[in-house]
Amino acid sequence: MADILTLQNINKIYGENTKNPNQVLFDLSLSFEEYSFNSIIGQSGSGKSTLLNIIGTLDKPSSGKIYLNGKDITTFTKNELADIRNQQIGFIFQFHYLLPEFTALENVLMPYKISKQPLTEEIEEKAKELLNLVGLGKYMNNLASNLSGGQQQRVAIARALINNPNIVLADEPTGNLDSDSTEKVYELLREINRKFKTTFIIITHDRHIAEKTDRIIEIKDGKVYLDITK
Repeated sequence: MADILTLQNINKIYGENTKNPNQVLFDLSLSFEEYSFNSIIGQSGSGKSTLLNIIGTLDKPSSGKIYLNGKDITTFTKNELADIRNQQIGFIFQFHYLLPEFTALENVLMPYKISKQPLTEEIEEKAKELLNLVGLGKYMNNLASNLSGGQQQRVAIARALINNPNIVLADEPTGNLDSDSTEKVYELLREINRKFKTTFIIITHDRHIAEKTDRIIEIKDGKVYLDITK
């Protein structure tokens, strides 16, 4: 399979122009194949969250190149990167960041609305299908504040998929869930990976979850310490 994402010699230094610069990533290179299901693990302070932010275009590397679908996105403007985040990358965070005053359905549609495209019946039907996929079809008109933690996280998963992203980045997606909900969310992510051929990159402290992915990358002291493909 072709690589959907390639990072070449990525360095990240905070406070580059100060007396005490802090380098977090060191000459890091990684590639991710289309349709793959990957996990990134590492201790707190290892650089894995910085790496996720750079992959998700939320932060820029100090040096190095990032290729998404063959295009060097390190040369892109802020507006171009915003378009990539909205259209090509889906995000699932530990905290679901749903808007409590909106329904589950309205929350799922939010990334599409942000793109300022007209809300069609087809898109609304797709949002409903996604909520059915995550097992929340009958709750689509419930306010987000009236859903359990596990249900809210499943709404966040549906929201991440509304714009057909090529890649979904999941940052500790089960960090706030009990073991039963954690297992259900993992199975759901795996089902989406198979059904939609979406590439997943999951940041997790949970080795039990990491061991179920097809590839485990361990980051240590800002470098790739371990890279195992099953």
